[in-house]
Amino acid sequence: MTLKAIIGDYRAFFARQMADLGKAGFVLDPMPVSHLAFRTRTYAEYLAAREALEAHAIANVENVWRGRPISKILLEEPLELDDQHEVRLIELIPPVHLADYPMGLEHVGLVVGETFDDFCHEHEDRFAEFQDQGPYCQPHLVTFESGCTVKFYRHSLMDVVIKEGRRFDDFHHAPWDGD
Repeated sequence: MTLKAIIGDYRAFFARQMADLGKAGFVLDPMPVSHLAFRTRTYAEYLAAREALEAHAIANVENVWRGRPISKILLEEPLELDDQHEVRLIELIPPVHLADYPMGLEHVGLVVGETFDDFCHEHEDRFAEFQDQGPYCQPHLVTFESGCTVKFYRHSLMDVVIKEGRRFDDFHHAPWDGD
């Protein structure tokens, strides 16, 4: 099964997110893409998507966050999103925990880097929210009418995982009994 068959038309999704950023008043130089997030409705769908994605991957770091597993799957080959952007990390998210989110491709993460604080200050009136996900991960979010989101990060999600002491060296699955 192809990656497009598993997660959908990632190129069209990325193009919509970039167009929505432009409509929201963001004039951005190309930024590295941290990851694409893909959300499933059920835990059974999560397991099926995890298995299918892992067939195209070299590693998965799965942990339990807010009572549910979340996978960070490192693809063997990057996905080309457009002429200037590619991504190798898919964040696979199981059923909703706090609010209603779109299923399927749900958000794209962009890496601002060392100018993150200035960037967030400059665009503070455009952000829907800020998330505190630990000492290395405090993304600022723009949410569009579609419910899809662009998250801006200081560090890529892969770098955050590594800073937290986990490694992309194998397929690590977290013990979890839920759904």
